[in-house]
Amino acid sequence: MIIIDGYNLLWSIQRESESFGPVGDVQLCRIVDRYLELSNEKGEIIFDGTGPPDKSGFDNLKKLEVVFAGRSSDADTMIEDKIAESTAPRRLTVVSSDRRVRKAARGRKVMVEKCEVFWGNVQKQLSRKKIQEPAGKRDGLSESETEQWLKFFGLEQ
Repeated sequence: MIIIDGYNLLWSIQRESESFGPVGDVQLCRIVDRYLELSNEKGEIIFDGTGPPDKSGFDNLKKLEVVFAGRSSDADTMIEDKIAESTAPRRLTVVSSDRRVRKAARGRKVMVEKCEVFWGNVQKQLSRKKIQEPAGKRDGLSESETEQWLKFFGLEQ
């Protein structure tokens, strides 16, 4: 399970990645969700505040849960609480460049990644080209190919 400090990551991307262009919270969540699907991981991204009034942009994410801390808390505190409450902290990865969050994570032996490193991994994973399988693998052999193989093995009908 990957727990992400949402606005911390968003700020880091906007500061570091001139080539990527402006990224909003919804777009970030969709990108991270794709990354989690490819990595076969689950994640939770926590943002400060209440978020936009219309949260429908965050719907249909398969591997990422989006949480807003609300008015009475903040993302850092929520992440620290999740770290403290975890029954398996070594199975967690926390993505944040915030010192306070990173210290809390290290105190429970949680793996920690700085936002820049995590974003680099996301970009690397999403830029990999998928190898196309031959059509025959899905479609099977044609009738003429089947006849050729039957003749080759002496199994003519």
